Amino acid sequence: MTSDPQQDWQRWHERRTAQVSAPHGPLSLTGTYWLADHPDGHIPGVPGVWREEGDAVVLTATTEDGITVDGKPLTGDVRLGADHTPIPESRVATGDRRLVVLRREGLWAVRDFDPEAPTRHVFTGIEATPYDPRWVLPGTFRPYEEPHSVRVENADGRERGLGLSGELAFMLEGAEHTLQVAVEADGSLWAVFADATSGHGSYRFRFLRPAAPAADGSVTVDFNRALLPPCAFAAHFICPLPPPGNTLPFAVAAGERNVLAG
Repeated sequence: MTSDPQQDWQRWHERRTAQVSAPHGPLSLTGTYWLADHPDGHIPGVPGVWREEGDAVVLTATTEDGITVDGKPLTGDVRLGADHTPIPESRVATGDRRLVVLRREGLWAVRDFDPEAPTRHVFTGIEATPYDPRWVLPGTFRPYEEPHSVRVENADGRERGLGLSGELAFMLEGAEHTLQVAVEADGSLWAVFADATSGHGSYRFRFLRPAAPAADGSVTVDFNRALLPPCAFAAHFICPLPPPGNTLPFAVAAGERNVLAG
């Protein structure tokens, strides 16, 4: 961090662009395959045989499949749990591709991250509004007595639970507005929101990730750092849509807006 917020934002924007365009960044996702949709264990274009077995996925491979697990060639069976490491460190690989095991609400899936994905090679940048200090607002986090989950539609058209821990309140032009938020493992907040620009100058919804609130609940709400969700970069992500109440009644002319491709 420097003493120049605009310079800090520019560096943040450059880091974001580098992260999403990295060999195994979100632009490289070529598929999310739910094993329930492939009962014979064969995933189109993905080597090996994948099947659910209780609390794990069993992967069966031959030498011809060219699969490695933990950097070693796999011949036979291996039991896999859900991956929780950065994509480049995932256990299963085939060449430069990373095959990531995913679990959501008891269902298992395999994600294929391929550095040669067309979306990665046509990417030219992230359209973002230049830094504007007017979109840095003081806020207050108000935790719920008990966290709860609501059902929301996801980007793939399926409905799933979204955990919520409280609300983030802030003032804009004399009026109070709130967003329902989750609390991440490191204490930071996460909101899925839409606004008057959603689908009209910016992607249909965005994420906001404020830092962990202070002991008194105070937190900075910086819409300059509004983020495009992963599904804006590749259609195979299953991002949740905004929960009820998280569509702001004004235009948030700040932050990331759209993916640029040539």
